Amino acid sequence: MEIEDKFDVPADYEIPDLTGLPGCDDIVGPRSHQLVAIYFDTPDLRLAARGITLRRRRGGTDPGWHLKLPKTRGARQEITHPLTRSIKTVPPELADLVLAFTRGAPLVPVAELDTRRSVTLLRNGAGVTLVEVADDRVKGTVLGEEPHVERWREVEAELGTGDGKLLERVGKRLRKAGASPAGSSSKLARLLGAAREIPAVRVAKTGKGSAGEIIVGYLSSQVAALFSQDPRVRRAEPDAVHQMRVACRRMRSALKSFRKIAENTEPLQEELKWLGGVLGEARDLEVIRDRFSHALDSLDGELIVGPVRSRLGSDLLDDEQEAYERIRQALTGERYFALLDALDDLVAAPQLTKAAAKPAATLEAVAAKSWRRVTRAYGAAQAVEDPDKRETAMHEVRKAAKRARYTAEVLGMSELADRAEAVQDVLGAHRDGLVAQERLTAEAGRARQAGEDTFTYGVLTGLERARAARASKEFPGVWEKTTQAVAKLL
Repeated sequence: MEIEDKFDVPADYEIPDLTGLPGCDDIVGPRSHQLVAIYFDTPDLRLAARGITLRRRRGGTDPGWHLKLPKTRGARQEITHPLTRSIKTVPPELADLVLAFTRGAPLVPVAELDTRRSVTLLRNGAGVTLVEVADDRVKGTVLGEEPHVERWREVEAELGTGDGKLLERVGKRLRKAGASPAGSSSKLARLLGAAREIPAVRVAKTGKGSAGEIIVGYLSSQVAALFSQDPRVRRAEPDAVHQMRVACRRMRSALKSFRKIAENTEPLQEELKWLGGVLGEARDLEVIRDRFSHALDSLDGELIVGPVRSRLGSDLLDDEQEAYERIRQALTGERYFALLDALDDLVAAPQLTKAAAKPAATLEAVAAKSWRRVTRAYGAAQAVEDPDKRETAMHEVRKAAKRARYTAEVLGMSELADRAEAVQDVLGAHRDGLVAQERLTAEAGRARQAGEDTFTYGVLTGLERARAARASKEFPGVWEKTTQAVAKLL
C-alpha cells in the first residue's frame, strides 16, 4: 500500500525544516535521482479514467514496472514487476490485472515523465524510514503525432513505517512553507489533463433527493466495488472472491427489489448470477476448508486418525486452486467483458421509470414489501411436514432475509438491515452445518475406499450435527425477537 500526500509548489519553493517531529530522530538527505518513466494506457485512456497508472521506470531506488490501483483517497495499491528488455510491451502479469478496464484493447505508450527527484528521509533511532519527502522537478511529454510538453514542480510526502499523524505533521509544515494540496491525483493525470480530455466514468443524472438518485448511487457504488476487486481476485488475494461475489449479489438484489425504478434489467441479473456462480465454487471451498482446519485444531490429538488433515486440507486446496483457474478463465472471456459493458451502461444510462423522479422516502414501501416476502416464506416453510423439504423451504427464508437486508442497506435503514441479517446468520449457521456434513460424508467415502480409518470423519460429523442443531434451536427465539422489532420499524 502506498499512502502519500501530494502538493503543488512554486518553482522557488524551499523544503522547510523537518527536524523535531515526534518519533523522528534523524533526517537523511536530500539525495538526488533521475527518473524516466513511460506510461501505458489504451489509446482512449481507459486506465486514466479510473485513476490507474501503469509505467515502466528507470532510475531511482525502485526501477521496474509499477501498476498503481486506487484504494481510497491518498492511498493506492502498488504492484511491481522487474524491468524487462522491451520498452513497448507491458508484462502479461500486469496487463492481465487491468483487463477489466482495458477489455482487450491494446496498451500503448501515452506519456513520458522525466523527473529530477530530491529525496529526504525522516528516520527513527533504529534507522527505519518513517516518512519520505520527494521534491520533484518534472518534464512531462504527452506522446503522439504532435507531442505536448509540460514542466512543473511538486512535492510528495509518502508514509513509510510511521503513523498517519506523523504524515499529517509533515504535510502541515510543507503547507506552512507555501505548498498547497495537489490539484491532480497523479503526475500522469496532471500531464494528460493539460493536453487532452481524460474520459470520466459516466453516472446518470438524477433529481436531488429522488428515488432515482438513491438507486443509481447505490448501483454505482457496487459496480465500483466489483471493479476494484477484479485485480485482487486475479491475484487470489484474501477475501477478494467473497467481496466480488457480494457485490454481484447486492446488485442482483437491488435490481430485483427496485425493478419499478430501473426496468428491463432481467438479462443483467442473469449475468450477475452467472458470475456469482463462477466465484462461488472457490469461495465455498475456501470457507469449508477453513472450517475443517479449525475443527481439527480443536480436537485432541488422539481423535485424529489417518491422513484426514490431508484430505480435508491439501486435497480441498487443490480443488480450490482449480476453481480459481476457472475464475481466471472466466474473467478473460468475452462474456465477462460484455457483463462489464452492461454494468457501465447501467450506471451511465439506466432505464429509469417515472417512479424514479418521486421522493426517496417513497422507497421505504419497498423495504416493507421485502420483509413481507420473508414472513411469507417462513409461513410456507412451517406448513411443510416433510423434514427434508422443510430444510429446503427454510433455505428460501434465508435467501429472502438476505434480500431484505440488502434492500434495507440501499435505503440506509441500518436497524432493519441488522434484524434481517440476524435471521440470515442463524439460518446460515444451520445450513453450513448441513453442507459440512454432506462434504464429510463424501470425503469419508473416499477415505474408506482407500482403506483409511474414518473415525475422525465421524467425530467431525457429530460436531457439525451439534452446531446445526444448536442453530436450529436458537432460530425460534431469534425469529420472535426480530419480528417484534421489525413490526415497530415498519
